[in-house]
Amino acid sequence: MRIEQLPIHESAKKVLEGLGITELFPPQEDTIKAGALEGQNIVLASPTASGKTLIAELCALKHVLEHHGKVIYLSPLRALASEKFEDFQKYTSIVKADGRRVSVGISTGDFDSADNWLERYDIIVTTNEKADSLLRHRAKWMDSISLVVADEVHLLNEAERGPTLEIVLARLMQVNPHIQVLALSATINNVDEIAGWLNAKFIVTEWRPISLKEGVVLQTEVQYKDGGSRRIEQETRLTVVNLVLDTLKNGGQALIFASTRRNAVSTAKTVSSHMEKVLHPKSGSKLVKRTMEERTKKVLEEEAKKILDAGERTQLSDELAELVSRGVAYHHAGLSGQHRRIIEESFKERKIKVLTATPTLAWGVNLPARTVIIQDYRRFEPGYGNYPISVLDYKQMAGRAGRPKYDKFGESILIAKTSDEADFLMENYVLAKPEKIWSRLAVEKIIRTHVLSTIASGFADTEQGIYGFFNKTFYAYQFDVKAIKSVIDRILRFLHDEEMIYVAGDHIFATKFGKRISELYIDPLSGVIIRDALQSKPPILTEFSLLHLVSHTPDMGPIMRPYQREMDRLAVQTEDHKQELFIEPPDQWSDHIAYAEFLGEVKTAMVMNNWIEELPEEKILERFSVQPGDLYRTIETAKWLLHAIDELSPVVAKDKEVSALSHELVERVSKGIKKELLPIVALEGIGRVRGRIIFNAGYQTIEDLRHAKIEDLTNLPSVGPRLAKKIKEQVGGFVKKETWESLSKASEEAEQKGLFDF
Repeated sequence: MRIEQLPIHESAKKVLEGLGITELFPPQEDTIKAGALEGQNIVLASPTASGKTLIAELCALKHVLEHHGKVIYLSPLRALASEKFEDFQKYTSIVKADGRRVSVGISTGDFDSADNWLERYDIIVTTNEKADSLLRHRAKWMDSISLVVADEVHLLNEAERGPTLEIVLARLMQVNPHIQVLALSATINNVDEIAGWLNAKFIVTEWRPISLKEGVVLQTEVQYKDGGSRRIEQETRLTVVNLVLDTLKNGGQALIFASTRRNAVSTAKTVSSHMEKVLHPKSGSKLVKRTMEERTKKVLEEEAKKILDAGERTQLSDELAELVSRGVAYHHAGLSGQHRRIIEESFKERKIKVLTATPTLAWGVNLPARTVIIQDYRRFEPGYGNYPISVLDYKQMAGRAGRPKYDKFGESILIAKTSDEADFLMENYVLAKPEKIWSRLAVEKIIRTHVLSTIASGFADTEQGIYGFFNKTFYAYQFDVKAIKSVIDRILRFLHDEEMIYVAGDHIFATKFGKRISELYIDPLSGVIIRDALQSKPPILTEFSLLHLVSHTPDMGPIMRPYQREMDRLAVQTEDHKQELFIEPPDQWSDHIAYAEFLGEVKTAMVMNNWIEELPEEKILERFSVQPGDLYRTIETAKWLLHAIDELSPVVAKDKEVSALSHELVERVSKGIKKELLPIVALEGIGRVRGRIIFNAGYQTIEDLRHAKIEDLTNLPSVGPRLAKKIKEQVGGFVKKETWESLSKASEEAEQKGLFDF
């Protein structure tokens, strides 16, 4: 089926044809024939790169250009949401019947907001959690959504993210019974059940634009799913390195999945030590070889410099930059967002040749490679030890093999150590079907926040109404709502006993406290912990008091668990700060596990305390053995929970001291600064490092900056003329035209000199 035959607006066809898209892939054609452009609910289960996103775009344009309503695109991750937002940008040149252009918005953060500004957009990209938050705030514009696209719908099976996606879909179908649902997925076993729940048609296909060869390697021989085999050259003792060298010599890129962050890093280092063999060509004249080597070296050095320039320089950034300069990188949740983005772009642009990653990347951004190497098929699961990954996880990783436009095929290879293991991997992964997707909703910790939001947002105000809503979930479709009734009953009793809801006749309503908990998007148990703590202030109230309190809530997520070598030091710190704690430490002798957990909370609070005392990031990472990604995640979560304390303290305690301190800490944790820097870092372009440089130079207030000479600001380390001018504009200072021109000229000359000063 050709694009010109589609029943969509001509302007949309022109955009696609301008991009060279003239014909649909088979799965896309099947989806159109199934009624996707006529409003039919569809579940499309097909491999990576088979064109699912284009179907979403076509359906979205149909709704926007033919006045059906707004479109919401649900993504499980912020990085994926940003990717889809960029995908939709190509349609913003299209003019609608009302004379306005198609508009695309994105919102992935700030869960305590209805984001009414999103009303002016036609297509809104959000994470599942943000969509849930918007529904809790009853954002009015959501009533005009006529199409919901649920990306990666197989993540219903994922314990942490699945329930939120399930609730959001059920809620959107409740708000607008006529909404069209387009659910996109990797190939899954029980797609018929998901389609049944969504009242949808389903399309299942294994078609890919690039064929996938799945296999298992034992030493130097690769056995494939189709019965074929081949040998790879044994250049080293390590199979993973031999596979990488084989791929690179044939013009491909390699993506290696390792079970842990540590393994991903160590594998990247091992591979990098062999990259000389492939980065420097053996064939061709000396001049050609030297030119190619110099060009490759220059490109990689530029990418390495980006790593070093992104944020504060640390041992990790030095290590990563060194690897990138050799054409290798690693990718895991411990990296900063800036570093991850640089690596992703560099790999997409084929500058980085080898990427090692933890399995979470398989569910994340689209980073295809010629060869996917799965080094470990076991993963550490708390409480289980090393546990084999699911077939679904394996298929997600394997699906990354094959780069559209670059490769004729993709290759996914599992590494076996023995012939028995090779047989096991072939039978249980390569030839196996993915497991069924099951709802993960019926867990009290997960469902209590959704029961409260159902009441607090006015989606149900009776017991039967609550059961009626949960009867629309995937869980009820698979099992029957009666199976979840006892869990809901316990939660209702808990919410009533903790004064988050009250009963009036046959009706159930949220209290002011309960409604605020729901809007703040925190676990009701976190709300109870915060309320109880604020009603009995510690003898000495400090920043550490509130930092430990937020670390004690279930919403902090994984706390920074202490290593054995840290236990004694943390115990001393706990004793030293005892007068500042809202929470009494458990007895270390009667409950050793609870005490160790408590020390982890103290460690997390200490990390935050060092952060707001402006300890350099490198020192924090070294002192507490944490990684940048974990530090930034903790900062974001702490900021959110401190905001919750700031909002709840007038409701539950009316303590002005706590309110003032929590309000101040939100900004200090966000920026990582002492109190004295608050006015300065409020200016755009100034963070914790520049703010301290400016403050220490004597510019300690906005008034000081207003009267400062731009020449003096320009001469400060890491400021320069552009930022100095920006600062002066923000504080209301005056910059003479001739002064600015003189500074700009001097800066350009210095840059030019630096460029050629080898």
